[in-house]
Amino acid sequence: MARLRAPGGCPWDREQTFDTIKPYLLEETYEVMDAIDARDWPELTGELGDLLLQSVFFSQMAAEQNLFSISDALDAINEKLVRRHPHVFGEQTAETAGQVLRIWDAVKAKEKKQKGASTAGLLDGVPRALPALVEAQQLTSRAANVGFDWQNAAQVLEKLHEELAEFDEARRNSSAEELEGELGDMLFVLVNLARFVKVDPEQALRRTNAKFRKRFGYIEQKLAEQGKSPAESTLAEMDALWEESKR
Repeated sequence: MARLRAPGGCPWDREQTFDTIKPYLLEETYEVMDAIDARDWPELTGELGDLLLQSVFFSQMAAEQNLFSISDALDAINEKLVRRHPHVFGEQTAETAGQVLRIWDAVKAKEKKQKGASTAGLLDGVPRALPALVEAQQLTSRAANVGFDWQNAAQVLEKLHEELAEFDEARRNSSAEELEGELGDMLFVLVNLARFVKVDPEQALRRTNAKFRKRFGYIEQKLAEQGKSPAESTLAEMDALWEESKR
């Protein structure tokens, strides 16, 4: 990367900045996730390499500005892993994942205090730029770690039924803005339900999206064999092929 960024290197690489590279970081992350979903290990090997390249790229640009190097980034994560796992590298103990998360949060709070950072709210560390499902998952997990939570999944289901009723009422009598709010409340409860049953909501939706792609692709293929497109077909025809695709 140093060679690519140097005078006489690659014109494209030399033009890049922290801001222009950011979209590629997100793109490579999702390509890694796709490879994992497909259980395509050779593809995952390459995609992980692409993701690592983003760290190298950012670090090289930082080194050119005398900010930090890739070695500094690796040292930082090594030190953080040791610091945030005192139950492994220190004297503390943790028997469950929940206990580990509480230790992790306590160490993070101590780190901020040592840096002289102003006291922040528990949820301030959750980036607003996260995908909404991931943000909701992190917000609710942090609140749950300090006891702000339902006691069991049955209570969450009861809340979901309550939100469904409110959404149905808003659908008939409320403005578009109020309807959006009620739908958001319903989705937020679903994220909590996913947490209680230990399912990643982002991954669950990604799998359902993939299933929909596959089944709708089947519909398109079968209709094409008949010389038709979905737009030229009836809902009944497409429903029949949808059920057929499940078999």
